[in-house]
Amino acid sequence: MAGLPQDYDSVMSRKNQVMNAALSIDYSRFESGSMAFDYEKMMRETGYCLEEMEKIQREVNVGNTPVLELKNLTALARACAPEGKGARIFIKDEAANPSGSFKARRAANAVYHAKKLGYKGVIAATSGNYGSAVASQAAMAGLKCIIVQECYDSKGVGQPEIIEKARKCEALGAEVVQLTVGPELFYKFILLLEETGYFNASLYTPFGIGGVETLGYEISMQFREKYGKDPDAVVCTNAGGGNLTGTARGLIKAGAKTTRIIGASIDLTGLHMASDSAFNLKSCTTGHTGFGVPYAVDPDHSDVPRSAARPLRYMDRYVTITQGDVFYITECLATLEGLEKGPAGNTSLAAAFAISQEMDRDEMIVVQETEYTGAGKHVQPQLSFARENGIEVRLGDPAEEIPGKSVIIPEHPSLIKAKDMDLDHRRRSLIKVNMRKYTMDPTAEDIKYLAAETKKDEQWVKATVEELKKELRQ
Repeated sequence: MAGLPQDYDSVMSRKNQVMNAALSIDYSRFESGSMAFDYEKMMRETGYCLEEMEKIQREVNVGNTPVLELKNLTALARACAPEGKGARIFIKDEAANPSGSFKARRAANAVYHAKKLGYKGVIAATSGNYGSAVASQAAMAGLKCIIVQECYDSKGVGQPEIIEKARKCEALGAEVVQLTVGPELFYKFILLLEETGYFNASLYTPFGIGGVETLGYEISMQFREKYGKDPDAVVCTNAGGGNLTGTARGLIKAGAKTTRIIGASIDLTGLHMASDSAFNLKSCTTGHTGFGVPYAVDPDHSDVPRSAARPLRYMDRYVTITQGDVFYITECLATLEGLEKGPAGNTSLAAAFAISQEMDRDEMIVVQETEYTGAGKHVQPQLSFARENGIEVRLGDPAEEIPGKSVIIPEHPSLIKAKDMDLDHRRRSLIKVNMRKYTMDPTAEDIKYLAAETKKDEQWVKATVEELKKELRQ
């Protein structure tokens, strides 16, 4: 706004005021005065019921996407599995949505809500598929759209996958603001919200996450209709956590109580996502631990005061796979099943391929999303980019892959392994973050809240709090 100081510190000091105006949500209504807040109340009062979300999405051709059985990939998994193992592998083909990914579900609700409230435009800060989803929905609604991307290092070198997504956003009529890695992204995002008065179409609002609930609900309904039961496991690529959270909530609303929820991320251990030098050393920009881990243990460090994406509330298992695994399974999907899909969904597909070999043959495992692919998302541009940045690319055992130094393509499919992450360690980290941020002496209400946040009982939380008190006071 004219007359207000535009330097970084001044703009950031106004962020809460700007956010409130750009979201029309009073988050204080859900706060308790300590670390606890009423998550379900926030989801009920500012979101939409499942039937309303389905109606909103149907009117813009979002949702009701097909489930496809990958018979050839299942046969390959069984060839690598012990006797009697090798669950049937399925994908929910979310590339059938208008913008080519499941994020059309989030965007449909966010843009509908923005138009309902009378906003003239929407802004989203995202380097992923959500940008094109918002651009697509804004075009249908007749709203202006700005997408803010973090896509370059300080030398002006951009990730091919992110540049591809910028192209798609622009093709759908959005203005794309491209920035370098670091604090510039959030600063520019806040400044644009303030200057335009547009709606913050954040990935992490209740209506955004609520939009993904239809995905989980559809999976259950489709499996019951076609196979007479819910799937045994659903694998969700995990980055910011909204994909897994929304899908799990939808499955719960469908009554799919026995379906296991598995998060999957690419292992990029050691690469800091806000580091200029590390930015172009990653060869996959979506669904990796650089987002998956910090957003799991500290959901509220997003672009809203309280994130509706809270994956540790729903996760039964969290696994990692390698970049090489993803490239291999992308090629397998194309050459064995005749389906070209982008890397985000193929992250969970690589994990599902490995996990299916642990499961019985009569069980069913679902990869709950696919995404469109394009020039910058294909395997070869990404591997060429890796080589240009000094990354060794070779065939071998992906267990030897070192993020930022090598990409190792499996020389045999049996080498694709899902590595389990210690979920209790992540849960402990979440409690530590809350104790540092709010209080060292959680109330009874806080303990109950932390039990829900970590999917553990109150006794475990109390014992963990006592351990952390000693650790943090040393």
